[in-house]
Amino acid sequence: MSECTEDKIIYSFKNDYSEGAHPTILNAMISANMDQHDGYGEDSYSKEAVEILREKINNQNVDIHFVAGGTQANLVVISSILRPYESVIAADTGHISTHETGAIEATGHKINTVETSDGKLTSEKIKKIMDEHSSEHMVKPAMVFISNSTELGTVYKKKELEKISLFCRENDLILYMDGARLGAALSSDKSDLTLEDISKIVDIFYIGGTKNGALLGEAIIISNDRLKKNFRYNIKQKGALMAKGRILGIQFKELFRENLFFSLGKHANLMALRLGEKIEKLGYDFLSETESNQIFPILPNEIIENINKKYGFYIWEKIDKDISAVRLVTSWATKEEMIDKFIADLKSYSLSK
Repeated sequence: MSECTEDKIIYSFKNDYSEGAHPTILNAMISANMDQHDGYGEDSYSKEAVEILREKINNQNVDIHFVAGGTQANLVVISSILRPYESVIAADTGHISTHETGAIEATGHKINTVETSDGKLTSEKIKKIMDEHSSEHMVKPAMVFISNSTELGTVYKKKELEKISLFCRENDLILYMDGARLGAALSSDKSDLTLEDISKIVDIFYIGGTKNGALLGEAIIISNDRLKKNFRYNIKQKGALMAKGRILGIQFKELFRENLFFSLGKHANLMALRLGEKIEKLGYDFLSETESNQIFPILPNEIIENINKKYGFYIWEKIDKDISAVRLVTSWATKEEMIDKFIADLKSYSLSK
């Protein structure tokens, strides 16, 4: 994935966190600004957010912890669960495999990557890794890492996740879900999963706020009882236990108090769907089907160069010497008028080619 220039762009489709935060969240933070509260997540806002989340998940038995970012969540979770000789299995496109500067490897844990066409793991692909690591002369796979939605914008179906979960439980593997874009995943019309389903199927996951309207923040949800003990020690040791933890609590309280989290994810998906449909009408193919708020149209390099002068995005994959797939990401704040402007410019460049 290569970065395109940001000089004099009209709008950025690079990611879903270019904007600050939803006004509801900002207003709540301003309203609570002068209140005094205990630190490190022991404040009333964080405690209330935990109870709201337990209700939304419909599982009072989960433990919930707030951290600032997704890489931080992955680092804390994976390094705290694995023994020094254990490894984690992930798709080759997985965030821990490609965009975390070796954060997991820096803690001494190898990532066993699996090649996928859609960003998803399957029990068959996981088994292949397990079969290849059969003795103490190699690392011992002990965790499976999946993303929902994946880095290719695809979403897991309930049956897919249940099949992976069954294999993991039969083979003593921890199943961990990166939920940086869980809002988009669960709001997708391709998804049949709920938060309650996920809490029952996986051992541990996180709900991403940073990419779905929050200023920052992720909520780590622990379902497996044997992973709960002393987890806050790991958060503190990795520098993730915030003194002003209420900043995270306030945001998750607002995101889930009246289902703002899901409405924002739905809006991001709707904008991506409209953008994809309009690009398709211009005759272009896609690297993968549009299932959430990331789309990957395949465009001529000449057109990419021209349209990049007005819009920010990433070149995801070079298909051949003449065409490449780009990644366009819509957010909770994307306006339809920006979709229309992008399409008008794309159409103009396409007709002039």
